[in-house]
Amino acid sequence: MAKVCWPYFDPEYENLSVRINPPRFYLFIHMPFFFFFFKVDSVNKPGILLEVVQILSDLDFIITKAYVSSDGGWFMDVFHVTDQQGKKITDGKTIDYIERVLGPKGHTTDGMKDCPGKRVGVHSFGNHTAIELIGRDRPGLLSEISAVLANLHFNVTVAEVWTHNRRIACVLYVNDNTTSGSVNDPNRLSIMEEQLKHIMRGCEDDDNVARTSFSMGFTHIDRRLHQMLFADRDYEGGGVTTEVDYPPSFKPKITVERCEEKGYSVVTVRCKDRAKLMFDIVCTLTDMQYVVFHANISSNGPYASQEYFIRHMDGCTLDTEGEKERVVKCLEAAIHRRVSEGLSLELCAKDRVGLLSEVTRILRENGLSVRRAGVSTVGEKAVNVFYVRDAYGNPVDAKTIEALRKEIGQTMMLNVKKDPSSMKAREAETSGWAKTSFFFGNLLEKFLA
Repeated sequence: MAKVCWPYFDPEYENLSVRINPPRFYLFIHMPFFFFFFKVDSVNKPGILLEVVQILSDLDFIITKAYVSSDGGWFMDVFHVTDQQGKKITDGKTIDYIERVLGPKGHTTDGMKDCPGKRVGVHSFGNHTAIELIGRDRPGLLSEISAVLANLHFNVTVAEVWTHNRRIACVLYVNDNTTSGSVNDPNRLSIMEEQLKHIMRGCEDDDNVARTSFSMGFTHIDRRLHQMLFADRDYEGGGVTTEVDYPPSFKPKITVERCEEKGYSVVTVRCKDRAKLMFDIVCTLTDMQYVVFHANISSNGPYASQEYFIRHMDGCTLDTEGEKERVVKCLEAAIHRRVSEGLSLELCAKDRVGLLSEVTRILRENGLSVRRAGVSTVGEKAVNVFYVRDAYGNPVDAKTIEALRKEIGQTMMLNVKKDPSSMKAREAETSGWAKTSFFFGNLLEKFLA
């Protein structure tokens, strides 16, 4: 029998165009203003816009304006960005990092391992096991999950929890308390999976109500949470009222129209501005298999206006009303998932096994329900952020806050934001959505001082 010989393909050929025409990064600092802007030129490739926006979001930058053009074989972006306080970026290490990851020698898939200020979102450590949970939300569920992990001697080093339309999605990174490494014992993993599945199911008999999975690889938490809730079809809602009844002015206004001249579908989003809004929208469009060819992003006071010229990956536009309605629903869900109108609790303490279980138990015993949470470990210090309301979805009263201060404040540093006893907090609650990124830096500096 004749031997079949296949042609040889150099594995480096796939990246040849990028190596010949590497991304070019241009930084322009406007001294009279409170922002700087930069331009990225690169060979166009699928997902490149999401990669760039993801890097900016992980650095907690606020994108005030952006112009995107990627028709043909080239990609060009211009971003106007500020820090969380609206000031221009002046930190030399941060600017050097952006130039490194977006410039000719950059490789965005390496994540944020060298980023000086990153705390939650992308993981800079390898000795971990990733746990993904999704199911029906109920008061005290996070406390039950963390108790199971503590009883099995697993330490939660990084985690993020989102709730939307009575569904909960969690990504947790844990390690073995004895080895400080990933969990490799299949028996222990099987026991963990079985107990977590039991907790997630609650009183439901249907195994499809909740799902649990494990992974040894890396993932970007925010994008993974969007993917999990999208796959869970949280955007449909099932006729269930969402946890927070937003005023009409808070509801995003999303339209899908057709650009006949250029053959695009034009998605326009107008809503209250907040941190990471562009990332959430671009992430959702990408995961729905749409390609953004052009975009125009701007902020006017507390409001944002974003316009995207898109086509499906097969080159088709959104021609049917069903397609347009689905895009509108999915983008509304993506915008609402990260919005948290509850009380914000920031805690900093020495990391140990069972810390998350202890904190969430105290919250549950005080009748509080966690709507969103972020957990991070920096050295030996653990920084946790919880957005909470009472068990009925109402704001937390001042007596409960005082009880928390007395119980938690003895062993941990506690910072309460949007305290209802503060007039400034009440004004913030009525003025619109707050920027909801986690600010670990200031809290950690106070703890280490």
